[in-house]
Amino acid sequence: MPTTDRLLLGAEVNGEPNTQSLKLANRHGLVAGATGTGKTVTLQRLAEQFSDAGVAVFAADIKGDLCGLGALGAPQGKIAERIASMPWLNHQPQAYPVTLWDIQGISGHPLRTTLTEMGPLLLGNLLELTDS
Repeated sequence: MPTTDRLLLGAEVNGEPNTQSLKLANRHGLVAGATGTGKTVTLQRLAEQFSDAGVAVFAADIKGDLCGLGALGAPQGKIAERIASMPWLNHQPQAYPVTLWDIQGISGHPLRTTLTEMGPLLLGNLLELTDS
């Protein structure tokens, strides 16, 4: 558990950490940007910090980008260099508790839904349908 009551959001140009009070982090937020600008990493870091603070995190992760939080990482190459360039980050790789929902109930927590709530894209994916 961290000893701080602040979320680390990034750093200013001069290297000073940019933080947000954990007490004030109970509002809606939007993370938007072009491809490759760090949206997924930002969401991962927020989920990690909330989890460290004892806050349960629910993330609707359609593409599966965030499910890697459940495994201990071992940064290498350019990623390790980037982390080393940000000493204020104090990054220590660790695994976080993750429960994945599974519509089929095979490899995760079963999700109960009806066919009408699924929609054509999800239903077509479950049935492994092709465009034809």
